[in-house]
Amino acid sequence: MPGRLLRTVCTAVLAVTTTLAGTAATAAPPDEGDSSVGGLLTRLRTLYQDSERAGQAYTAAGEALTRQTAETRKATAELTAARRALARGRDEAGRLARRQYQGRSELSPYLGLLLAPDPQRALDQGRLLARAARERAGVVARLQAAEKKADALATASRKALERRQALLADRKKHKETAQAKLREVERLLASLSADQLARLNSLEKTQTAGAQSQLLGSGALDGARTPSAGGAEALRFAVRQIGKPYEWGAEGPDTYDCSGLTQEAWAAAGRTVPRTSQEQWETLPRVPLTRLRPGDLVVYFPDATHVALYLGDGLVVHAPRPGARIKVSPLAANPLLGAVRPDPAGEPLKTFVPPELPEGATDGTDEGFDGSQAPAAGATEAR
Repeated sequence: MPGRLLRTVCTAVLAVTTTLAGTAATAAPPDEGDSSVGGLLTRLRTLYQDSERAGQAYTAAGEALTRQTAETRKATAELTAARRALARGRDEAGRLARRQYQGRSELSPYLGLLLAPDPQRALDQGRLLARAARERAGVVARLQAAEKKADALATASRKALERRQALLADRKKHKETAQAKLREVERLLASLSADQLARLNSLEKTQTAGAQSQLLGSGALDGARTPSAGGAEALRFAVRQIGKPYEWGAEGPDTYDCSGLTQEAWAAAGRTVPRTSQEQWETLPRVPLTRLRPGDLVVYFPDATHVALYLGDGLVVHAPRPGARIKVSPLAANPLLGAVRPDPAGEPLKTFVPPELPEGATDGTDEGFDGSQAPAAGATEAR
C-alpha cells in the first residue's frame, strides 16, 4: 500500500508464511491430484531455471562478445598499420635497389677506392660506402621485421575473428535454448485449468513458507542490521523498479533480468559489479548469513543462476522469472546458495530507514504462473 514502510510489510509477510507453514505441517497426505500438481510445480521450476541458466549464459556470451569485438578491431587496426609499414619498407628497399643499379660501374666501389689518386678523398668515399652499407643493412632488417610482424598480426587477427564468430554462435545457441524452454512453459501453462493454477500458487506459497520459517527459526538473521551508504542507495534504486517486467538479458530501464537489476542497483550506488549472477558469485567477497546486511546480494541454486538484493527482515527484492515482475519475496523463496557483498569495506550506517514499498510489492508468484503473469508471446526476446 502507498506509504507503508518495509517493517509493516515484513510483519504481514511473516504472519502469512507462518500460517501457511503451520497448514502444511498439519495437512493430510496429498492425494493423487496434489501429487500431480507437485509434479507440475517441479517441472515449471526446472524449466524456469533452465531458461534462466541459458539467459545468464547468453548475457555472459554477450559480454565476452563485446570484449572480443574490441580485441578484433584492435588486431585489425594493428594489422593494417603493420601492412602499411611493410609497404613503406618495400618502397624503401626498392629505392635503394634502383639507386644501386643506376650508380653501378664496371669496377666495384671497393676497387675504385683502392685506385683513387687522392687518399683523403678515398677516406671520405670509404665513410660514405660504410654508411651506405649500414643503410642497406638497416633497410633489410626493417623489411624483415615488418614482414614477420605482419605475418604474426595476420594470424592473431584471424584467430580473433574466429573467436568472435564462435561467441556469436554460442550466444545464438543460448538464446535459442532459453526461447525453447520458455515456449515449453507457455505451452504447459496454457494447458492448465484455473483450478490447477490456483493449486500451483498455493503449493508454492506453502513450500516457501516452510523454508522461510525454518530459516528464520535458525536465528541466522537475528539482530538489527543496517546497510552501508552504498547498500542503502542500491536498495532505493531496486525498490523504485518494483513492478517492472522480468526480461532475460535486459538491464533496464524498463525491463530487467535478475543480475541486470542487481548490477544496475549497485551502479546507482557508484559501484561496478559483474554482469551475470555467476560472475557476481565468483568474484565478489562472500558473507555468511549471520553477517548478511541490507544491500548484500543473495545468490540461489547450485550453479548460481539467480540473484537478489537483501532488503532486510528476511526479505529480498528481485526480478524472479520470465513472466513475473520485480517484487519483494521471502529470502527462502528459492534454494539458497550464499551471499556476496559488493562493498566489503563499506561501514554500516548507524541508522537506516528502509525504503517505502509500493502497493502490491509482494504480489504475484515467484514462478510467474498466476493467470496475469504467464509468459506472453515475444517475451523471450532479449535486448
